[in-house]
Amino acid sequence: MALTRPAPTRPALTRRQIRALVAVAVALTALTGAFVWFAGSEDRALEGACDGVLPVGEVRSVLGDDTELDVTNRTEGSFGKTASGSDGSDEANESDGNDGGGAKRANSLSVHCRITAEDTGHIAVSIAGSPRPRAEYGYDDLYTAVPARRTLPVPLGHGWSGLFATDTARLDDAEDGTATTAVTLDCARRGDSLLITVETALRGAATLDDPAVRPDFVRTATATAEAANDHWGCGARLGKPVRSVGLPVNEDEYEPLLGAKGTCAAVPTASRSAVSTARETARDRAPREACVLGTRDGSPLYRLEAYYGPYAEDARSQYTRDYDYENVTPAEKPAGRLGRSAYWAGATCPRGAESALYLIRAAAADGETRRRPDLAYERAALAAFAAASAEHHGCAAPSLPGG
Repeated sequence: MALTRPAPTRPALTRRQIRALVAVAVALTALTGAFVWFAGSEDRALEGACDGVLPVGEVRSVLGDDTELDVTNRTEGSFGKTASGSDGSDEANESDGNDGGGAKRANSLSVHCRITAEDTGHIAVSIAGSPRPRAEYGYDDLYTAVPARRTLPVPLGHGWSGLFATDTARLDDAEDGTATTAVTLDCARRGDSLLITVETALRGAATLDDPAVRPDFVRTATATAEAANDHWGCGARLGKPVRSVGLPVNEDEYEPLLGAKGTCAAVPTASRSAVSTARETARDRAPREACVLGTRDGSPLYRLEAYYGPYAEDARSQYTRDYDYENVTPAEKPAGRLGRSAYWAGATCPRGAESALYLIRAAAADGETRRRPDLAYERAALAAFAAASAEHHGCAAPSLPGG
């Protein structure tokens, strides 16, 4: 009978070897954990951006799912508190005068974040509480501006109080990929609001002329507004998904004033001033409106503007800064004349919101150089514009400047 040899046995590990293996295992675990942390840090930074209200899925969809992102972030201040630090109750927020109830409130909330994809573009977001502390008035802009010098921003529509703006709407495809979307949220607390402003810049084939692409420039702003509404307890009425949005109006897109149906509707023509054309947009709850009046060939003569909510507050602050030497500005009176080139009017709006501000300004804003200004027409145009806009927004009949 053959003998079966016993299987060879492994020598027992010494204590030194066991300690060495444990040390290697610990090191590998720590190393693996480090790799996992670094791999996930970008997503964690994105999830925490803008105080956690940035829609990560939307940002990834717009900038690219597999794109490496750089995230910067800053959050300061508070929202929904009175100047004394109590909660924003209606009684504490009541105030007299033309300031929309802002004298006792101090919404210092200021949130900024920027997400950059090196090969794709960037998304820059700002969130601000309104109204601001009075100490901020008359210095820098209170809120992030939207491009409005060469084009007219269009309403966001779909139930939102918002704007879609570009600096120039007619560019080569390689450059036509930057737009700003602004959304205002009128909070359930009397007079408080949030302003969300998002600049989206995309490189490559993303052209604003393509109506199928334009909603890509908008949805980050509306999704951020929805999250901000919950995060800061605003309780505002929200709009619906934006599936289409128009193009901002260019300088060459003028029409006869007599046929105007949007922001220039009801504004009269003027034979003496040769006012016969208009550039306009729809209204549709836009927190800022504009109507440009021009000559027969479209050359601009006057610009009419309406400001609501944070934009009205910001405009009054800027006129305090730039026209303080005039002694009287839209921050001190509901209506009046600004220098020699502009008139303003004001209207009280519902639920303690900032009073609306309406302006007419001559295209040649250097008042000293204007010859024979048609002041009667300017007041009449402002009155018609302000009355139509105030009615659309549910505000009271405007206070108008005298002769």
